[in-house]
Amino acid sequence: MPLVLGQENFWTTFGPIAAVIVAVIVLFVLLIIVAVFANYFRLWIQSFLTDAKVSIFDLIGMTFRKVNKDVIVKSKIMAVQAGLNDEEGITSKALEAHYLAGGNVPLVIRSLIAASKAKIIRLSFREATAIDLAGRNVLEAVQTSVYPKVIDCPGRGQYLEAIAQNGIQLKVRARVTVRANLQRVIGGATEETIIARVGEGIVSAIGKAKDHMDVLENPDHISREVLDRQLDSNTAFEIVSIDIADIDVGENVGARLRADQAEADTRVARARAEGRRAQAVANEQEQYARIEESRAKLVEAEAEVPKAMAEAFKSGRLAILDYYKMRNVQADTNMRQAIAGTGMTAQTKA
Repeated sequence: MPLVLGQENFWTTFGPIAAVIVAVIVLFVLLIIVAVFANYFRLWIQSFLTDAKVSIFDLIGMTFRKVNKDVIVKSKIMAVQAGLNDEEGITSKALEAHYLAGGNVPLVIRSLIAASKAKIIRLSFREATAIDLAGRNVLEAVQTSVYPKVIDCPGRGQYLEAIAQNGIQLKVRARVTVRANLQRVIGGATEETIIARVGEGIVSAIGKAKDHMDVLENPDHISREVLDRQLDSNTAFEIVSIDIADIDVGENVGARLRADQAEADTRVARARAEGRRAQAVANEQEQYARIEESRAKLVEAEAEVPKAMAEAFKSGRLAILDYYKMRNVQADTNMRQAIAGTGMTAQTKA
């Protein structure tokens, strides 16, 4: 009886408190369940009705992993509705991994759907995620692969300038139609490389032409020659066609170059002639110097004659009569020369 009375007293005293605690715990659990359903039920029911196979525990795990569950579930639903199944690697875990890696999950799914609907493009989920993580717009790449893109070579309002073998300058503008090569998007060169290679090929093709009229008559020859060079190797594109949009005739560069060459040759010839003239003037001045030197020597020699004659007079080797005879001979000689010179002058005048 004392035990029974103690139990009655215990339940009488602590029964209401225990009931309140149990009620609070049950209410708390119910609130948690309601909050979970309020937060995840909408996404879970969408996933369940579309057979996306995203469980409520997956949704809770996304919250703890700080993954945007709305993005993952909607992307998974898009993939399932488009016929992309888990066999291709498009699972909720794979989508979460790509999201955590910084990728754009909806863009990848849309690109896979576009590639699947086109039926001419082979693109796997792994390739699409790799392209997206590489910084390329994977959806734009798929669209470019389905609908080829036209690139102006060079840019709008610009021309490629090339010279044929006859010296005539041609200004060319081309349009390059390219299709994205999804297998080479990662690591492949961009549009700038395509433009540079096509421009180089056009300039080279025109340079091989013997006459610019051949290029004007058959511009398709340039396109074929450029296409044969496989300019799209190691690029993210596949060249579909190269079309010459416009050709204009520029200046006669060959004639201008020949004129410049002739002017240069003339200047060289003038310089060489001036050099020869300067050399001739120098030689003439040198001859004048030699003449003056000879005259000086002659004057010096003539100055020695009186000294020699005086010495002869002193020594007796020359007498006065001999000196006068010599002077008479000199005078006769001078007279004959003067007469001979006068006669020649008169004959020349006659």
